[in-house]
Amino acid sequence: MQRSFLGGGEPVRYVHGHDPATLASHSVRTAANSCGYLLSYLKPGMSVLDIGCGPGSITLDLAEIVGPEGRVIGLENTAEPLGAARQMAADRGDSGTRFVVGDVLQLPFPDESFEVVHAHQMLQHVVDPVSALTEMHRVCAPDGVIAVRDADYAAMSWYPHYPGMERWRNTYRELAKRSGGEPDAGRHLRAWAHAAGLVDPVITTSAWTYADTDSCRWWGNGQADRISGAVFRDRVATVLGTTDADVDEMVRGWRSWANNPDSCFTMTHGEMIVIR
Repeated sequence: MQRSFLGGGEPVRYVHGHDPATLASHSVRTAANSCGYLLSYLKPGMSVLDIGCGPGSITLDLAEIVGPEGRVIGLENTAEPLGAARQMAADRGDSGTRFVVGDVLQLPFPDESFEVVHAHQMLQHVVDPVSALTEMHRVCAPDGVIAVRDADYAAMSWYPHYPGMERWRNTYRELAKRSGGEPDAGRHLRAWAHAAGLVDPVITTSAWTYADTDSCRWWGNGQADRISGAVFRDRVATVLGTTDADVDEMVRGWRSWANNPDSCFTMTHGEMIVIR
């Protein structure tokens, strides 16, 4: 059985899974659209650890910023998405960035190993985010940067209203909580930092907004593809008793929203910078 970021006991599978639809969605994440709050802290030659790197698109952008003289490692809790990450690195001509398997609750690195320790959309999946931040602090060098960004599902907003989409949110939030995570992690970052003993966390927010024809179709149909697959269906059936008919309603809601000319969707994220 694979390890999980949840750690600290019985291994748990990543709630979203790593099916092709999920990897395709994650692969469009960039340093610009997913960690803009961090970019002003980056300098050529820095060492960077990117935790929860997935298919590696953000990791490889960070590697470009710190340059060939920098040292960048992307870490995942399972090998599943790392094949895609290594292929993306090869396609971009990056032979220096490393991708490894490891657990954020037991990072496989010595103390003070990295000048930047970054995680995007990761703490929401951890059963003990305070311990995860403690580990991130441990491997961060003095005067280094700890940077995290996480979504807040309860704060997501959209128009027009479709019952299937609201049912999707309620179902996903319950599934995440039953799996040991916190789907509204963005609003908890400051409290978690204080509990971990981190000093003077700087909290900001930003959002992904989909409000034009192409982006709404991509986002809506992509979400429909993700939840219509076997991974989501199997997990909500096993954990929550959700039926295929229930999931089909969610899929119809997303596809209807994707094709509505008035559609708008906003996903709010909490962001945090801590200087060690």
